[in-house]
Amino acid sequence: MKVLIAPDSFKGSIDALSAAQAIERGILTVDPETKTFLLPMADGGEGTMINLVQATKGTVVEVNSIDPLSRPLQSSYGITGDGKTAIIELATSSGIDLLKQEELNPLHTTTYGTGLLIKDAIEKGIKHFIVCLGGSATNDAGIGLLQALGYQFVDENGVDIPLGAEHIYNIVTIDESNVMPQIHDVKFEIACDVTNPFVGKQGASYIFGPQKGATPEIVERLDQSFIHFADVIKTIKGKVISNIEGAGAAGGTAGGMLAFLNAELKRGIELVVDFVNFKDIINENEIDLIITGEGKIDGQTSGGKVISGIAQIAKSYQIPVIAIGGTVEMPLSALYEQGLTAAFSIANGPMTLEDAMNNGDKLIEQQTEQIFRALKWI
Repeated sequence: MKVLIAPDSFKGSIDALSAAQAIERGILTVDPETKTFLLPMADGGEGTMINLVQATKGTVVEVNSIDPLSRPLQSSYGITGDGKTAIIELATSSGIDLLKQEELNPLHTTTYGTGLLIKDAIEKGIKHFIVCLGGSATNDAGIGLLQALGYQFVDENGVDIPLGAEHIYNIVTIDESNVMPQIHDVKFEIACDVTNPFVGKQGASYIFGPQKGATPEIVERLDQSFIHFADVIKTIKGKVISNIEGAGAAGGTAGGMLAFLNAELKRGIELVVDFVNFKDIINENEIDLIITGEGKIDGQTSGGKVISGIAQIAKSYQIPVIAIGGTVEMPLSALYEQGLTAAFSIANGPMTLEDAMNNGDKLIEQQTEQIFRALKWI
């Protein structure tokens, strides 16, 4: 039997590669002759960087950056094993988890730190980027990120606006004379699983602003600033971004990148599946079974998570898919319709969440062994 092992990380417990290795151990305990293929997966959210680094045998690069409030921060990004692609997680420098609750204020937070990561990778010769936008503390339309790359957003006095969203409304023109010259040869793929537009009641500021500390008054101010900025972009760049689906992601960072960079929005799981050549691995190795997994499997898993994406692909190849989760909450009818065969929890008896997370690798291995002992006689 040929088995493709392609789990996501079990958040708070073990990373995707460790989960894959635990599944493999469980399989080989039962049948050492089984041919296994390990492929750590991700859905474009938290953990995508390290999972893709592991999947491609790449490296993690440490960089001096700044946090959302412009304080010094040691951050990181990944470079794939072939040295051609950088994986940036916005949350590592511009994430909401970097701030205390009382520090949240989207008028003051910036994506500049994320831009510093991109700048560092470009200086290393990278021309292809995967940018994951989840978990931001910002609502600056990606202006900070662009400022780090040399874009200057100028007010009526000819002065560059400061970092943060507070002064977006003062932008009257854009100076690109100091932009990194390499930027024109760089392609950005943006992992984006939201459809919110740049402006309006369903846009970046109204939908995501409150969770980042925005009062109703600040939300209105931010949205008006975005409307103004979109008008400036239309006038100077000839691009209309106001109503693009997904442009509101990460406080409008997606919209800013679409306006100024060679960027494309993609659903996270689809981006990862394409990048790791998931379908090619199935075709080239004549896979008989796929085992995947993640920390929690429930009704929301069908909405673009790793298990959902894998199940849909496997269904088209008529390959069974078994999922292993830290917890499994029924019903899973949507996942079954997508192509999932069965789901199993790693809990083998009454235990606390802490116990399950601390023993994730052992529990995954044990549950996989039991699954394969059953499969062996089919």
